[in-house]
Amino acid sequence: MSVPLPQILRPPLPPRRRLKVLRACAFLPAKALPLKVNSNPNVGRLRLVGLSGSSLSVRCRLSPARAAESESPYPIGDQEPEKAKNDSLEQWDSLTAKFSGAANLPFLLLQLPQIILNARNLMAGNKAALLAVPWLGMLTGLLGNLSLLSYFAKKKEAEAVVVQTLGVISTYIVLSQLAMAEAMPLSYFVVISSVVGSGLVLNFLNYFGFLNAGIWRLWEDFITVGGLSVLPQVMWSTFIPYVPNSILPGALCLLAAVGTVVMARLGKLSEAGMKFYGGISGWTATLLFMWMPVSQMWTNFLNPSNIKGLSALSMLLAMTGNGLMLPRALFIRDLMWFTGSAWATLFYGWGNLLCMYICNTISREFFLAATTGLVAWIGLALWKDTAAHGYNSPFRPLKELVSGTR
Repeated sequence: MSVPLPQILRPPLPPRRRLKVLRACAFLPAKALPLKVNSNPNVGRLRLVGLSGSSLSVRCRLSPARAAESESPYPIGDQEPEKAKNDSLEQWDSLTAKFSGAANLPFLLLQLPQIILNARNLMAGNKAALLAVPWLGMLTGLLGNLSLLSYFAKKKEAEAVVVQTLGVISTYIVLSQLAMAEAMPLSYFVVISSVVGSGLVLNFLNYFGFLNAGIWRLWEDFITVGGLSVLPQVMWSTFIPYVPNSILPGALCLLAAVGTVVMARLGKLSEAGMKFYGGISGWTATLLFMWMPVSQMWTNFLNPSNIKGLSALSMLLAMTGNGLMLPRALFIRDLMWFTGSAWATLFYGWGNLLCMYICNTISREFFLAATTGLVAWIGLALWKDTAAHGYNSPFRPLKELVSGTR
């Protein structure tokens, strides 16, 4: 291949000057040329061909095995550490996105058996069987999915958007079945339908950049107020009858949420307050999901016999679906997402499997296999993230996740 010398040698030269330059170039160091060539005779050699016009041509003859490496700006045999690091990051970025998208399958399978069972009972006229499904708990999950959908749509996390959309639709189908069986008030279902329809349309318009910023702010205010009102009421209701049956927690938090929204829109909050306000809806949705395993474990504690009614496959699917999203949350250093997924993986999935193992409703082999798989998956996620960023310690990604800095 022929490579022109640097620009300093390219102006027109008189004949005698050309000859002097030609003789001097035979002793030029390799770094003076755009292409670095190994002096090993088995690799290649540098040969001056001659002058033509205003430029000097240099020919580098390489062995066929090393010819491809001549395009690299690095010396032959040397690696490109920065490029290798970037390639590793891109590969891990792509893999974590695929893992997050793959979580759709276990989450779909998690809700599908309930939908099929409800449909069979409805077709058989057995509406009373649907009374066993708590519509308030399903509504809590629906609001959590809808809030997280808004959170991920704003962050443009496509795979997480699909997961939360699937959660909204599947939960809404169950609520529709409950409404048809008169297991929940029809007026509530009408309101829920309007909220779900509006939420899906607004979120997807915002994701694709077709929504007015003012309308999106109104939607964020709505889900903030809704989340702050529902969360404390659900937490309070979990411990009934050990606490009085009251709507006071939800009502008080509703007033506080409305006041916070008004202050934010009037610009009365500090910079730190506005930052906190911006994350309220996402954190309340995450806390709603985090409270679901707490509620389940509290029920197991009060009525151990209920554990026999739990499905080991459902708990395994819950653990798998949330676990698949852990690497993505760790990679983008999203503490809220990581906290919710880790909590659901460890407490809702694995925690319930532990309760079932203690009560002898699942075999030791099943529990040990699930535990080994979970530990191996978490270890793999930490190791791959550490290697992709070129770190020496697997604890550094976790430190960056908590601190929010790199």
